[in-house]
Amino acid sequence: MYANSRIPQSAQSGIHEQLATLLDRHAGAPFRKPCADYNRTAFAASMARRAALAPTAPLILDAGCGVGESSIALARLFPDHYVIGVDQSASRLARRIDGKDAGTLPDNLDLVRADLVDYWRLLRAADVRLARHYLLYPNPWPKIGHLARRWHGHAVFPDLLALGGVLECRSNWRIYVEEFCFAVERLRGCPVRCEDWLPETPLTPFERKYLDSGHPLYRAVVDPG
Repeated sequence: MYANSRIPQSAQSGIHEQLATLLDRHAGAPFRKPCADYNRTAFAASMARRAALAPTAPLILDAGCGVGESSIALARLFPDHYVIGVDQSASRLARRIDGKDAGTLPDNLDLVRADLVDYWRLLRAADVRLARHYLLYPNPWPKIGHLARRWHGHAVFPDLLALGGVLECRSNWRIYVEEFCFAVERLRGCPVRCEDWLPETPLTPFERKYLDSGHPLYRAVVDPG
Protein backbone atom coordinates (compact mmCIF):
# COMPACT_ATOMS: atom_id res chain seq x y z
CA MET A 1 0.00 0.00 0.00
CA TYR A 2 3.05 2.29 0.11
CA ALA A 3 3.52 3.18 -3.57
CA ASN A 4 -0.12 4.02 -4.23
CA SER A 5 -0.11 7.82 -4.46
CA ARG A 6 -2.37 9.41 -7.03
CA ILE A 7 -1.37 12.22 -9.36
CA PRO A 8 -3.41 15.33 -8.46
CA GLN A 9 -6.68 15.44 -10.38
CA SER A 10 -8.12 18.76 -11.54
CA ALA A 11 -10.64 20.20 -13.96
CA GLN A 12 -7.86 22.54 -15.06
CA SER A 13 -6.09 21.68 -18.29
CA GLY A 14 -3.58 24.52 -18.19
CA ILE A 15 -2.60 27.67 -16.33
CA HIS A 16 -5.55 29.09 -14.38
CA GLU A 17 -7.32 31.83 -16.32
CA GLN A 18 -7.48 34.05 -13.23
CA LEU A 19 -3.82 33.74 -12.24
CA ALA A 20 -2.62 36.88 -14.04
CA THR A 21 -5.37 39.00 -12.46
CA LEU A 22 -4.62 37.59 -9.03
CA LEU A 23 -0.88 38.22 -9.37
CA ASP A 24 -1.43 41.82 -10.45
CA ARG A 25 -3.73 42.39 -7.50
CA HIS A 26 -1.19 41.01 -5.02
CA ALA A 27 1.64 43.00 -6.60
CA GLY A 28 -0.32 46.23 -6.26
CA ALA A 29 -1.53 45.74 -2.69
CA PRO A 30 1.01 44.75 0.02
CA PHE A 31 -0.06 41.89 2.29
CA ARG A 32 -0.75 43.58 5.64
CA LYS A 33 -2.18 40.78 7.79
CA PRO A 34 -0.48 41.02 11.23
CA CYS A 35 2.06 38.31 12.00
CA ALA A 36 1.15 36.03 14.89
CA ASP A 37 3.17 36.46 18.08
CA TYR A 38 4.30 32.82 18.11
CA ASN A 39 5.72 33.25 14.61
CA ARG A 40 7.56 36.42 15.64
CA THR A 41 9.03 34.53 18.60
CA ALA A 42 10.06 31.56 16.44
CA PHE A 43 11.61 33.85 13.85
CA ALA A 44 13.57 35.87 16.39
CA ALA A 45 14.87 32.71 18.05
CA SER A 46 15.97 31.23 14.73
CA MET A 47 17.78 34.42 13.73
CA ALA A 48 19.51 34.49 17.13
CA ARG A 49 20.71 30.91 16.65
CA ARG A 50 21.98 31.75 13.18
CA ALA A 51 23.81 34.82 14.50
CA ALA A 52 25.48 32.71 17.18
CA LEU A 53 26.43 29.76 14.96
CA ALA A 54 27.01 31.02 11.43
CA PRO A 55 26.40 34.75 11.02
CA THR A 56 28.22 35.05 7.69
CA ALA A 57 27.21 31.74 6.08
CA PRO A 58 24.91 31.94 3.05
CA LEU A 59 21.36 31.05 4.01
CA ILE A 60 19.20 28.29 2.55
CA LEU A 61 15.48 28.08 3.33
CA ASP A 62 13.67 24.75 3.01
CA ALA A 63 10.07 25.97 3.01
CA GLY A 64 7.55 23.43 4.25
CA CYS A 65 10.23 20.93 5.22
CA GLY A 66 7.86 18.37 6.78
CA VAL A 67 9.86 15.85 8.81
CA GLY A 68 13.10 17.61 7.87
CA GLU A 69 14.63 14.92 5.68
CA SER A 70 15.24 17.39 2.85
CA SER A 71 16.69 19.98 5.25
CA ILE A 72 19.20 17.46 6.56
CA ALA A 73 20.18 16.48 3.03
CA LEU A 74 20.61 20.13 2.01
CA ALA A 75 22.73 20.87 5.07
CA ARG A 76 25.03 18.01 4.14
CA LEU A 77 25.05 18.94 0.46
CA PHE A 78 25.96 22.58 1.26
CA PRO A 79 28.19 22.36 4.36
CA ASP A 80 29.36 25.98 3.98
CA HIS A 81 25.74 27.25 4.09
CA TYR A 82 23.30 27.58 6.99
CA VAL A 83 20.02 25.74 6.38
CA ILE A 84 16.71 26.63 8.00
CA GLY A 85 13.84 24.19 7.54
CA VAL A 86 10.42 25.62 8.39
CA ASP A 87 7.19 23.71 8.89
CA GLN A 88 4.00 24.52 10.78
CA SER A 89 3.61 21.00 12.18
CA ALA A 90 5.29 20.41 15.53
CA SER A 91 4.62 16.67 15.29
CA ARG A 92 6.37 16.36 11.92
CA LEU A 93 9.43 18.27 13.09
CA ALA A 94 9.58 16.29 16.33
CA ARG A 95 10.25 13.13 14.35
CA ARG A 96 13.73 14.54 13.62
CA ILE A 97 14.38 16.83 16.59
CA ASP A 98 13.26 14.32 19.23
CA GLY A 99 13.37 11.10 17.24
CA LYS A 100 16.03 8.80 15.89
CA ASP A 101 18.12 11.67 14.49
CA ALA A 102 18.30 13.56 17.79
CA GLY A 103 21.91 14.46 18.53
CA THR A 104 23.09 13.69 14.99
CA LEU A 105 21.63 16.63 13.06
CA PRO A 106 24.15 18.70 11.06
CA ASP A 107 25.59 21.68 12.89
CA ASN A 108 24.57 24.00 10.05
CA LEU A 109 20.88 23.08 10.32
CA ASP A 110 17.99 24.64 12.22
CA LEU A 111 14.45 23.20 12.14
CA VAL A 112 11.83 25.80 13.00
CA ARG A 113 8.16 25.42 13.79
CA ALA A 114 6.38 28.42 12.27
CA ASP A 115 3.77 29.39 9.72
CA LEU A 116 5.53 30.03 6.41
CA VAL A 117 3.34 32.99 5.47
CA ASP A 118 4.56 34.92 8.50
CA TYR A 119 8.11 33.56 8.37
CA TRP A 120 8.58 34.72 4.78
CA ARG A 121 7.27 38.20 5.62
CA LEU A 122 9.44 38.46 8.71
CA LEU A 123 12.49 37.51 6.68
CA ARG A 124 11.70 40.24 4.19
CA ALA A 125 11.03 42.82 6.92
CA ALA A 126 14.42 42.00 8.45
CA ASP A 127 16.06 42.40 5.02
CA VAL A 128 17.36 38.83 5.10
CA ARG A 129 18.56 37.54 1.75
CA LEU A 130 18.62 33.90 0.74
CA ALA A 131 21.27 32.06 -1.23
CA ARG A 132 18.91 29.19 -2.10
CA HIS A 133 15.20 28.64 -1.53
CA TYR A 134 13.28 25.35 -1.91
CA LEU A 135 9.56 24.69 -2.39
CA LEU A 136 9.54 20.91 -2.48
CA TYR A 137 6.19 19.30 -3.29
CA PRO A 138 3.89 21.87 -1.68
CA ASN A 139 0.20 21.07 -1.37
CA PRO A 140 -1.00 21.54 -4.99
CA TRP A 141 -4.58 22.56 -4.12
CA PRO A 142 -5.73 21.25 -7.54
CA LYS A 143 -9.37 22.37 -7.39
CA ILE A 144 -10.03 25.34 -9.65
CA GLY A 145 -11.46 27.36 -6.77
CA HIS A 146 -8.32 26.86 -4.68
CA LEU A 147 -5.95 28.95 -6.83
CA ALA A 148 -5.29 31.47 -4.05
CA ARG A 149 -4.13 28.65 -1.76
CA ARG A 150 -1.28 27.68 -4.09
CA TRP A 151 1.89 29.54 -3.12
CA HIS A 152 2.14 31.36 -6.45
CA GLY A 153 -1.50 32.46 -6.08
CA HIS A 154 -1.18 33.51 -2.44
CA ALA A 155 -0.84 37.12 -1.36
CA VAL A 156 2.54 36.29 0.19
CA PHE A 157 4.14 35.35 -3.14
CA PRO A 158 5.67 38.80 -3.82
CA ASP A 159 7.36 38.65 -0.39
CA LEU A 160 8.64 35.15 -1.15
CA LEU A 161 10.20 36.32 -4.41
CA ALA A 162 11.75 39.38 -2.78
CA LEU A 163 13.99 37.17 -0.63
CA GLY A 164 16.17 36.45 -3.67
CA GLY A 165 18.45 33.48 -4.14
CA VAL A 166 18.12 30.48 -6.41
CA LEU A 167 14.49 29.41 -6.08
CA GLU A 168 13.51 25.82 -6.87
CA CYS A 169 9.98 24.40 -7.01
CA ARG A 170 9.17 20.71 -7.47
CA SER A 171 5.83 18.97 -7.90
CA ASN A 172 4.18 15.87 -9.32
CA TRP A 173 1.50 18.10 -10.92
CA ARG A 174 2.83 19.76 -14.06
CA ILE A 175 0.28 22.58 -13.99
CA TYR A 176 1.53 23.67 -10.56
CA VAL A 177 5.07 24.17 -11.85
CA GLU A 178 3.86 25.81 -15.07
CA GLU A 179 1.81 28.27 -13.01
CA PHE A 180 4.81 28.90 -10.76
CA CYS A 181 6.91 29.75 -13.84
CA PHE A 182 4.19 32.05 -15.17
CA ALA A 183 3.96 33.84 -11.81
CA VAL A 184 7.71 34.37 -11.47
CA GLU A 185 7.98 35.75 -14.98
CA ARG A 186 5.00 38.06 -14.57
CA LEU A 187 6.16 39.52 -11.25
CA ARG A 188 9.93 39.54 -11.74
CA GLY A 189 10.45 39.41 -15.48
CA CYS A 190 12.64 36.31 -15.15
CA PRO A 191 12.17 33.70 -17.88
CA VAL A 192 11.83 30.24 -16.36
CA ARG A 193 10.48 26.97 -17.67
CA CYS A 194 8.99 23.80 -16.29
CA GLU A 195 11.21 20.78 -16.88
CA ASP A 196 10.87 17.05 -16.38
CA TRP A 197 12.71 15.94 -13.26
CA LEU A 198 14.20 12.57 -12.34
CA PRO A 199 16.40 12.78 -9.23
CA GLU A 200 19.23 10.33 -8.65
CA THR A 201 18.41 10.38 -4.94
CA PRO A 202 14.98 11.49 -3.65
CA LEU A 203 15.26 14.58 -1.47
CA THR A 204 11.97 14.24 0.42
CA PRO A 205 9.70 11.38 1.52
CA PHE A 206 7.06 12.64 -0.95
CA GLU A 207 9.56 12.62 -3.80
CA ARG A 208 10.50 9.03 -2.95
CA LYS A 209 6.87 7.94 -2.70
CA TYR A 210 5.88 9.64 -5.95
CA LEU A 211 8.77 8.01 -7.79
CA ASP A 212 7.89 4.61 -6.36
CA SER A 213 4.28 5.21 -7.44
CA GLY A 214 5.42 5.80 -11.02
CA HIS A 215 4.62 9.50 -11.15
CA PRO A 216 6.34 11.88 -13.57
CA LEU A 217 7.99 14.73 -11.63
CA TYR A 218 8.57 18.36 -12.61
CA ARG A 219 10.66 21.24 -11.40
CA ALA A 220 11.61 24.85 -12.13
CA VAL A 221 14.77 26.65 -11.02
CA VAL A 222 15.19 30.42 -11.22
CA ASP A 223 17.10 33.29 -9.63
CA PRO A 224 14.46 36.06 -9.32
CA GLY A 225 17.13 38.62 -8.43
